[in-house]
Amino acid sequence: MVYAQTEVCKDLIAAQLADGGPLLFEAEALEVEGADTEGPRVRFRHEGRERTLDCDYVVGCDGFWGVARKAVPEELSRTYERTYPYAWLGILADVAPSHDELIYNRSDRGFALMSMRSPHVTRAYLQVPADTDAESWSDAEIWAELDRRLEVDDPTWRLERGPITSKSVTPMRSYVHEPMRHGRLFLAGDAAHIVPPTGAKGLNLAVGDVVAFARALITYQEKGDAGALDTYSRDCLRRVWQAERFSYAMTTMLHRAPDATAFDDRIQLAQLDRVTSSKAAETDLAEAYTGFPV
Repeated sequence: MVYAQTEVCKDLIAAQLADGGPLLFEAEALEVEGADTEGPRVRFRHEGRERTLDCDYVVGCDGFWGVARKAVPEELSRTYERTYPYAWLGILADVAPSHDELIYNRSDRGFALMSMRSPHVTRAYLQVPADTDAESWSDAEIWAELDRRLEVDDPTWRLERGPITSKSVTPMRSYVHEPMRHGRLFLAGDAAHIVPPTGAKGLNLAVGDVVAFARALITYQEKGDAGALDTYSRDCLRRVWQAERFSYAMTTMLHRAPDATAFDDRIQLAQLDRVTSSKAAETDLAEAYTGFPV
């Protein structure tokens, strides 16, 4: 089953509205204050007015460029990062997916991925240089390159083409901020960690963080046991680093670096051969791909 991020957002909004709680759109978070006190606050701007939200706890789900992570003192923060020398040129096209399974492809020309957004919309990606402008690629060039990278010795295979409705370039980064908790501020999702999209772990990790926090908070409220809140950062980071490892391995196995040597190419092919011929390797990949337990 494909559970697209857009559908997740729709379901979360519907659940919030059903509960009757406030839901503000176009609200700009300005600052998290007093994270290390018993009464943290969030300053935000909505409809031209600056307001303050008094909190028991703050969960920073505001992404990499948000304000939550900035509330962790610099002297307590540790960051780990890798930037990759390539990016993904992604498209949406009004055409049925060419296959009912996700296709990962490693070729001498670079990585390609065929996915689906719906039964009538195809999502596809091409590895391109990190500084690529999406509009520098014509629709015809994109389809031709996908054809080249997905070419196989199978007369029944055919790449279905259709009007391209969207083009974008996704940079490739690995990033982790430690700790994921400071006082009553709990970081979640991209506010704390980023993975390259090759392993499809970004949203899964974010949901795992929120589930871990929710369970810990319920345990504290119902039993007075704050143990899981206290170990939130440690427990989440153990799962996060496993996802980082997996995403890094998938990325480096399937993408051809600009300075790749013949030795590098052979190592990639050996890794792919191992994954497709060893039950142990298949199992390890499957366990990682489906997600690590919260």
